Amino acid sequence: MMRGILIFCIAAVLSMSGCATTPKEGAPPGPAVAGTPAAEAPSVEQYIIGAEDLLRISVWKDENLTTDAVVRSDGMISVPLVNDVMASGLTALQLKEEITNRLMEYIPGVEVTVVVMEMRSNKVYIQGEVQKPGPQPFNGNLTVIQALALAGGLTPYADKNSIMILRASGQQLQFDYSKVSRGQNMDQNVTLKRGDTIIVP
Repeated sequence: MMRGILIFCIAAVLSMSGCATTPKEGAPPGPAVAGTPAAEAPSVEQYIIGAEDLLRISVWKDENLTTDAVVRSDGMISVPLVNDVMASGLTALQLKEEITNRLMEYIPGVEVTVVVMEMRSNKVYIQGEVQKPGPQPFNGNLTVIQALALAGGLTPYADKNSIMILRASGQQLQFDYSKVSRGQNMDQNVTLKRGDTIIVP
């Protein structure tokens, strides 16, 4: 009798152990293991500086040379001691190297840091039948649907099926709001690029 009870208990423990280690079919996966790669956001180091961006130029141990600079419409910034430096079209690292090289003529061993404080040049333009037409600044990724939401959404008079995205390269992309909002033709919901213009007729 005791032997039968003992065998039953051992079997029950083994059964419970198996349930703990084997997930049920169709159950949601558990938390990701540390170190599992996630979707990466665009690196700030790869950001291309443009007009209106606010930069901080820091020179180690020299507050007189440390300054905040707004990139002018001609792409230049003013830096103490070296005057105008072309910033537009460069990354922060490239601009740092340019300023360092020019300051080295006056201060051997100078250490410079360049930080983009505000990415004001990262804009798309939305025209036509939206609640808030005009430029929309953004950082990181921005899709067409997200840009239209930033513009307050479409007006009741908008032609939802004939929206157009114009790119600086001259490329024209069609966007059917009605279908995309229903989960169809999702390839039209592209990630926008700096300077894109969305036209809502």
